[in-house]
Amino acid sequence: MNTENKKPPHISFRQFIEKFPEVELPVMLSEETAHIFSKENNPLPNLMVEQFMLTPEERDSLDGMTEFVPCFRVPQTYDFYAVVYWRGGLMDHRYVMLTFTKDGRPIDRRVLAGMYSDGQSIVQSVAHIEDDWSIYIVSGKQKVSDKMGSEASKNTARELELLPEGQIVDISD
Repeated sequence: MNTENKKPPHISFRQFIEKFPEVELPVMLSEETAHIFSKENNPLPNLMVEQFMLTPEERDSLDGMTEFVPCFRVPQTYDFYAVVYWRGGLMDHRYVMLTFTKDGRPIDRRVLAGMYSDGQSIVQSVAHIEDDWSIYIVSGKQKVSDKMGSEASKNTARELELLPEGQIVDISD
């Protein structure tokens, strides 16, 4: 009987980063573009997701139905990588930007857009990433019991910026 301890499979950072095709900016992130990314890119393997993308809290709350789709890599970042993925679960879809050093150490992460519901209300956000790395986010919140439309007071706008060091900062007034 072989009692050797086997090392768990390992995926290199290079294998992970290559799942994210570089795209030309500007890019819009919305529910509609999620379908395009899903058609063009296969979902990420669980091991890759666990190794490079999840926080400890996310690992504990994951269900078997959540899908992670690589969307794109921000071009011309030189000293770091910036990638965006789509996470799709039941009543919780979101685009997340992750930044890493060139050797794969995490720098920053930020949810940019998506849709989620807490049962009482639905929040939807869209994001537009400009070629100067400015990120504009518009969000709307609507109570589940509301009729069609949402009130202007429930809408918010934010501006983020991806810095040359890989940090994602809020520059909204």
